[in-house]
Amino acid sequence: MKTLLPAPQFYCLRHAPLAAVAVLWTLQRDQPKIVRVLIAPPGTPDADAAQSEVFKAQPAGCPEIDQIADQLEAFLRGEALRFSLDSILLDLCPDFQQRVLRAEHDIPRGQVSTYGLLAGFIGKPGAARAVGAALAANPFPIVIPCHRAIRADRTLGGFQGGLQMKRALLAAEGIPFDPLGRVAVADFFYSPGTP
Repeated sequence: MKTLLPAPQFYCLRHAPLAAVAVLWTLQRDQPKIVRVLIAPPGTPDADAAQSEVFKAQPAGCPEIDQIADQLEAFLRGEALRFSLDSILLDLCPDFQQRVLRAEHDIPRGQVSTYGLLAGFIGKPGAARAVGAALAANPFPIVIPCHRAIRADRTLGGFQGGLQMKRALLAAEGIPFDPLGRVAVADFFYSPGTP
């Protein structure tokens, strides 16, 4: 996703065994706001690409952003954390994507939904592919836990950090898998009859 980001931009980095995390941020009305979260397994070409994007910004931190970066690292180490949407510039995303991301943000730890159920929940039944595309371009992975959306056939779908990371994140949240690697849950979030 290519979005014009507010300037000036800053970044801070954190490293967990599962992934490297870069938080790109800016000041908006004198408040620090996240414009992008980049995740990549260490040592992958994605990590190199993330670093090249990161280094277009200036290294800097502030107490609010440092705390969120620390929490992102802790999340990637398996801690149960929920992030506020107040820290991100969600309005950088198109309206449809904002609706998808807000619905995805509401899926609690230890639960998953499908792209199709998300589409139905936001009033766009039949738009599972569009939901998948919106999540694939999620500028705030982990803050908005897009790893909690899977395909209707219970396979993982996609994830910016790769399928191995997606599976590891779900497993850390207690999501079981069958011998074929499919998610093995009884119910999906946003299924009829669930919240």
